[in-house]
Amino acid sequence: MIVLTGAGVSAESGIPTFRGKEGYWRVGAREYHPQQLATRAAFEHMPWQVWAWYLYRRGVCQRAEPNAAHHAIVRLDDALLDRFALVTQNVDGLHRRAGSPDARTFPIHGDISRMRCRSECTAERWPIPEEVGHLGRGADVPEAWQALLRCPRCGDLARPHVLWFDEHYDELRFHLDTVRSLARQAALLVIVGTSASTNLPWQVVELACRAGAIVVDVNIEDNPFGEIAAESGGVVRQPAATALPALAEHIVERILRA
Repeated sequence: MIVLTGAGVSAESGIPTFRGKEGYWRVGAREYHPQQLATRAAFEHMPWQVWAWYLYRRGVCQRAEPNAAHHAIVRLDDALLDRFALVTQNVDGLHRRAGSPDARTFPIHGDISRMRCRSECTAERWPIPEEVGHLGRGADVPEAWQALLRCPRCGDLARPHVLWFDEHYDELRFHLDTVRSLARQAALLVIVGTSASTNLPWQVVELACRAGAIVVDVNIEDNPFGEIAAESGGVVRQPAATALPALAEHIVERILRA
């Protein structure tokens, strides 16, 4: 079984969606859209303004708490163990904080609480130092923090460990091959709070469908994944925190009876 989650799960914990009004960021007199700011090109041009945006968003994520949907997914993991995988587009770390184990959790867009070397001297990721605190919206990154946001190995500037719009999925950083392999083996795919806006989630759904998986879509809005699920497992048009606890218990009961 695979659960594929997106921003709709985190929104119920109070984290604004990436493309919502809270995603925009002002640099001087110009307001940047997330698809302009969340790029390697923007980071090379104005690294500390990009870091400021991510440190602000990191603070929002750290102040949020996992909701009932996160805990329902942990319930599924506890019941299925190695027969379960969580593939998440969310970078906020709420699944991990709820108890989803790293071994079966695949954050395909990275982790906002981690950093890696800008020059890729290593693929290793490190937690952003604790001394780098919460940054207010519109505030500059203090020089003392700038000195800490460096690669521990080579000393070059570190970057947020996230997948930017002008970058590509790979296995080393974003679990590309592993996730595709899991999708090919899936008997059940539950899609939660995502609306088919990025490539790898589409691949997961398409590969799972080819493998004959039952597909269930949990989302408050109609979306292309829902059209696929309507012909397979079903569509649930409720918030994730409302729908998932009951759905998870139903799945667990079915498994225990099997």
